[in-house]
Amino acid sequence: MAGSLVAGGVALQPSAEQVALSTNYITNFDFLNQYLPDTYEKEFERYGNRTISGFLRMVGAEMPSNSDLIKWAEQGRLHTKYTACTLGTYTGAETVQTVTVPAGQLNPGTGTIAVRVGQTVFLSDETAGSTFSNKAIVTGVGVAAGLLANQFNVAYYEATQAAYAAASTVSMFAYGSEFQKGTNGMVGSLEADDLFLSNNPIILKDTYAVNGSDMAQIGWVEVTTENGANGYLWYLKSEHETRLRFDDMLETAMIEAVPAVAGSGATAAGFVGSEGIFSAVGARGNVWNGGFPVALADFDAIISRLDKQGAIEENAIFLDRQFGFAIDDMLAAQNSYGAGGTSYGLFDNDEEMALNLGFSGFRRGYDFYKTDWKYLNDPTMRGDLVGGKVSGLLVPAGSTSVYDQVLGKNAKRPFLHVRYRASQTEDRRYKTWMTGSAGGARTSSLDAMEVNFLSERAVCVMGANNFVLFQG
Repeated sequence: MAGSLVAGGVALQPSAEQVALSTNYITNFDFLNQYLPDTYEKEFERYGNRTISGFLRMVGAEMPSNSDLIKWAEQGRLHTKYTACTLGTYTGAETVQTVTVPAGQLNPGTGTIAVRVGQTVFLSDETAGSTFSNKAIVTGVGVAAGLLANQFNVAYYEATQAAYAAASTVSMFAYGSEFQKGTNGMVGSLEADDLFLSNNPIILKDTYAVNGSDMAQIGWVEVTTENGANGYLWYLKSEHETRLRFDDMLETAMIEAVPAVAGSGATAAGFVGSEGIFSAVGARGNVWNGGFPVALADFDAIISRLDKQGAIEENAIFLDRQFGFAIDDMLAAQNSYGAGGTSYGLFDNDEEMALNLGFSGFRRGYDFYKTDWKYLNDPTMRGDLVGGKVSGLLVPAGSTSVYDQVLGKNAKRPFLHVRYRASQTEDRRYKTWMTGSAGGARTSSLDAMEVNFLSERAVCVMGANNFVLFQG
């Protein structure tokens, strides 16, 4: 029996363009094909710019150091003042009265006081609301006058002693001197009151690794990164994020580092730590506790404190969002027409304008400029903290003169700057290198590529008494 040939259907004709035609409609596709996912090859940046570094680049500088220890000296006060001094018995029959300086205020090296015979001093009652004070001349000091090392005798210029409270303490400072005719000069001299400070660098490291097998399966992803780079990356995307993370840690370590205390577990393990910005300002600077300064009276108290320090004309406040809003509200309240929240500031209030309800700064004795600090807002860093919360940092602008013990001379340095280990043959500011046997590395038998990062650095906070740390 002869066979027969059955005519097939019309052959499918693919179209050159994505056009739905009867000739290119597939009817016999596999069930799973219709559920293949649509993929976007470009990453969606749902968190925006994720890096938090940049603070130190704005306010400081970087310079090399070749030692395990960085030392510098900061100037002390030019004049001498003692507080919480106690007064000896005085009934008016005596010609002198003994003043005792607290032991904690003695010169650390000598255990003596910076008071000399012949100096004229001002004594002020420290009792709240008191108006009592005396002026007197120093007639005897320390053991040479039969007194203790922290005592001196004064003779009052007034006929009677002021009516100090029985248990009151007094503040004292020298304002001049007086000598009789034909007498010798001032006995003793005063040495410069320098504060010697030091910090040590810490070594920071990070590593990214990918094995050779994963490197053989290339998957491309189009990215735009925080440092401005864009294009296609494959396995090195994670390496790139490791680098960004390490860059952030170089800054956050300088902000948060603390020195290891003697007897601590870190010390027992051989670590020494380092003094970061928050630690230095908390120990040697000014700290505002108990919420935001939300009234001019609060800033007046801060300004009064700055007056007693270096009196730096310009200051920047790096703060979190809530503190920034609190300052905006405080400044807005100074406008008597601002009850409705629409007329404060240098605005025309045109009906078509977008009303600016924020301020970039203000002047009250000093200039204060405010800027949001992303580190304090980021929820993966300090943004969501309750305990140990920091809401802002006031940083003085400019530089200060210090004695650099390495250079052996006075040098101008920014108030904040980073010192990194470096020499003619080794620069440890920012090191990166590859190891392993994949991805171009040929250093070991490890079937992987490891990208290593290293830096050794410390931050120097000079003139910490001019900084203000806002906590809570």
